[in-house]
Amino acid sequence: MTYPKPSREQFPNDFIWGVATSSFQIEGAHQADGKGPSIWDTFCDQKGKIADGSNGHAACEHYHRWQEDVELIAGLGVNAYRFSMSWPRVQPDGRGEWNEAGFAFYERLIDALNAQGVALHLTLNHWDLPQALQDEGGWANRKICGHFTRYATEVARRFGSRLASICTHNEPWVIAVLGYEQGIFAPGIQSRAQAMQAMHHLLLSHGMALQAMRALGLSTPMGIVLNLSPIYPASESPEDIAKAKLDDGLILRLYMDALYRATYPQDVIHHLAEDAPVVHDGDMATIAQSLDFLGVNYYTRNFSSCGNPWDVASTGNQVTDMGWEVYPQGLTELLCRLHQDYQPKVLMVTENGAAFKDEYKEGVIDDESRLAYVREHIAATRAAIEQGVPVCGYFAWSLLDNFEWASGYAKRFGLVHVDFETQKRTLKNSAIWYQHFLSEKSRGSN
Repeated sequence: MTYPKPSREQFPNDFIWGVATSSFQIEGAHQADGKGPSIWDTFCDQKGKIADGSNGHAACEHYHRWQEDVELIAGLGVNAYRFSMSWPRVQPDGRGEWNEAGFAFYERLIDALNAQGVALHLTLNHWDLPQALQDEGGWANRKICGHFTRYATEVARRFGSRLASICTHNEPWVIAVLGYEQGIFAPGIQSRAQAMQAMHHLLLSHGMALQAMRALGLSTPMGIVLNLSPIYPASESPEDIAKAKLDDGLILRLYMDALYRATYPQDVIHHLAEDAPVVHDGDMATIAQSLDFLGVNYYTRNFSSCGNPWDVASTGNQVTDMGWEVYPQGLTELLCRLHQDYQPKVLMVTENGAAFKDEYKEGVIDDESRLAYVREHIAATRAAIEQGVPVCGYFAWSLLDNFEWASGYAKRFGLVHVDFETQKRTLKNSAIWYQHFLSEKSRGSN
């Protein structure tokens, strides 16, 4: 399926156009001004965990180069910036005293971007949990819900009136499954029971935090961000069809049913058996707080098979440097399915982008594949809106090439190239296209 090339005028005048980052991936300054260690600092120190043996100590040095990056963001012509706060930067142990130097950094950043007319969309937890809390069990320990709620309330009290939205957690599935079940992300634990308990506590802390932040009287929209994708059976065999339904339950329905229906899907709970989370009376009602928006991170579709669930070679579609199939129509399908099945008030595409191997030639990065990816997914977003889906925004992932978690610095998602030796920023052609797309009401050659 090929979408018509999009134009800015096809979208509402108040549509949110942005770029996104996360604290650990860009800030660096891992011990600066009283910041405490996070689970990702610890994980990077373990041999063999990061593909290129790197860490986030420097990353993009955004903590020291934030003024340059503010100008970069404003220069793109976006009206919004999605970023995350580093919990251990503002509360080193995840409990106890606040670190005012850390809060001062975010205050400067927020004020500078607001002055440029860029709205701030804050994520409270984009994976960099304070290590001190992990030492007590992390997200698998129910006590963390209270710690997170206190942190969220303090951030909302200080900054809520200057923010366009607040997201509690980014991609709880990744935290729980990749971090606590598969162990390929921080904190590197391999226990399905702990993973499912972590999942429940992430959702419970989300609900508790929403209640506490709203008690402050803020009108700031509040929600959560999930990583979601359509899941197809890899064949027409009954086994693959059943596996696809189960995987959809584990990745999408487990979270969406809890958030919108105050229940976990029974087929998934039955499958988890003794690894199903312990749920206390009242937990599900707390989780299912009314959401002002649902953030959706989409990169590709997935296949389920009793054999190899990631084999998409037979589709003939382009594959990114992450090995992910380029499939923009999956975004349209996903947004329409969420609207039909759960009726969120508002949907935002909070991350969408692609890693490709970039060639830097005489100051130019002609990343045609990334440019086409962004353009086609913007068109896919438009197609969902045309079908009545209330999508209010699109954030490209990511602003900068950065520390790409377990891949280190080997995978580049940025619209802006970063030379990690000199920290020089250079707009790729994808960034220039996005800039032109946003600045011109009608472009016959988009």
